[in-house]
Amino acid sequence: MPKRIRVGILTPSSNTALEPLTCALLASFNTQQSTYHITAHFSRFPVTTISLSPSGLAQFELAPILHAAELLAHAEVDIIGWSGTSAGWLGFDKDVTLCEEIEKVTGIKATTSVLALNKALELWGVKKLGLVTPYQADVQAKIAENYTGIGVLIGESMERHLGVVKNTDIAKTGEEVLDGLVGEVVGGGVDAVTTFCTNLVAAQRVEFWEKKYGVPLFDTVTTVVWDMLRECGVHAKELEGWGMIFQKG
Repeated sequence: MPKRIRVGILTPSSNTALEPLTCALLASFNTQQSTYHITAHFSRFPVTTISLSPSGLAQFELAPILHAAELLAHAEVDIIGWSGTSAGWLGFDKDVTLCEEIEKVTGIKATTSVLALNKALELWGVKKLGLVTPYQADVQAKIAENYTGIGVLIGESMERHLGVVKNTDIAKTGEEVLDGLVGEVVGGGVDAVTTFCTNLVAAQRVEFWEKKYGVPLFDTVTTVVWDMLRECGVHAKELEGWGMIFQKG
């Protein structure tokens, strides 16, 4: 019998992309091996827009997120992951604090898309990062500033953004648009690229981009799953179809 592991995932309330993508990734993993059977369980808290306005920033206060985490704890999940990128503009310390508080409240280890991405950047030795997001210019600038602070350069030629505020509109971004944006940032001379938003329908396209451009592509729906599996002692190095990040599981 395969070992059963439950991963709990915190989800922005208006996100329509991360749940089907996460389930598809885990279904691939479960099909490709027989040692583990991983299931994902989701809990939402209110997020409808992405901006630096007071109301936009207030969506990521601790209390509602911790309440959602407590509900995941009712399912006795093995780990909790925040599948979201708000620490990109709020500061990475916000996710460190969030994980500490989740563990304090639930007794369950926690990670996030952004902290997982940063682990991947370190493992791969990335110093020049291509950044593809749906966000506004001021949000994009904060993300680039925060990465500069940890020694990862995101220059003008290395970033592209779409200027979208309403979260439900982000998931409407088509593959042809993402193909163009990824190609443009790769042309900026990067070590890796991140599709940085868990409401972008991008994770399924990662392997295509990696084969085309020869650089790792770290999607933030994928990064949190990768790190949750690692923290649960699950190595997915043989997983096919979801990117080279799993080679360093």
